[in-house]
Amino acid sequence: MTANDTPSGKQPTATYDSAFLKACRREPVPHTPVWFMRQAGRSLPEYRKVREGIPMLESCMRPELVTEITLQPVRRHDVDAAIYFSDIVVPLKAIGLDLDIKPGVGPVVEQPIRTRADLARLRDLTPEDVTYVTEAIGMLTRELGATPLIGFAGAPFTLASYLVEGGPSRTYENAKAMMYGDPELWADLLDRLADITAAFLKVQIEAGASAVQLFDSWVGALAPADYRRSVMPASAKVFDAVAGYGVPRIHFGVGTGELLGLMGEAGADVVGVDWRVPLDEAVRRVGPGKALQGNLDPTVLFTDKDTVEARAREVLEAAAGLEGHVFNLGHGVMPNTDPDALTRLVDHVHTHSAR
Repeated sequence: MTANDTPSGKQPTATYDSAFLKACRREPVPHTPVWFMRQAGRSLPEYRKVREGIPMLESCMRPELVTEITLQPVRRHDVDAAIYFSDIVVPLKAIGLDLDIKPGVGPVVEQPIRTRADLARLRDLTPEDVTYVTEAIGMLTRELGATPLIGFAGAPFTLASYLVEGGPSRTYENAKAMMYGDPELWADLLDRLADITAAFLKVQIEAGASAVQLFDSWVGALAPADYRRSVMPASAKVFDAVAGYGVPRIHFGVGTGELLGLMGEAGADVVGVDWRVPLDEAVRRVGPGKALQGNLDPTVLFTDKDTVEARAREVLEAAAGLEGHVFNLGHGVMPNTDPDALTRLVDHVHTHSAR
């Protein structure tokens, strides 16, 4: 049984009636729920303190540390959901790929995936590869009680981009060249990554995650026709693989205004929207039957309290007609954000949206 199940004849689990899960299911809520992408991170002094001297990937593999970092923003901000502290390349590291997260750079892959022979390095992920995830989520769900925990993974396109490029890229020239020039190899690469991603999400759900988010951070680099033909089948495979668990599935990407409808079609229950598209326009693009998540510009938090509150109300007003809305930023919390600004924002959204 998962944290989102309501089996016949049994009481709902602790998180089932939370505002966050209700909004994801497009049910009435007592207030608009709030959480922030990258809420557990460099904007918090307590995060910087516990991470001091510990490399990023190592920190993702220490259950006690993962638990502490995941809980920090819940304690400080009173957000309506926690998100599991990890990184999108963790499952790739877990299956033995030689990669690291370099400070100031990001994930760097020692030997990029460029040929069909390279696919052999992408073996299946098993629960035994990530026992630290199961342990950490067990610790977290005991601590969180009625607060839902969101599991997450990187989407096949974004993982493929890192693997083919060898690291972060502005142009994705090698990844897109493979997609255009060798579509069969590209499809097989994404299919392999879809299996790994689905396995990673299954581990998190079975350990107790109440929802999952698929981050396709770089997919906004694609035209809709290329997304539909070359990416959507792999993303849909991931969502289909976890559909039977009954937990809400969230899909988010940056610069994806032209892809919002397709991202919903891929199988998401909730579509994340960045700050470039107003939510009342986003709902037209996505269509009925989906909740939306977003979408305050993260840089607004660098302004004064009145401006933040005014812009937050604009987001809430644009979301007034939605079937379900989860308040979030249009991307992750920036490292130099004042944590108190986030705490005040949560309180303002809760107060202003109280039903």
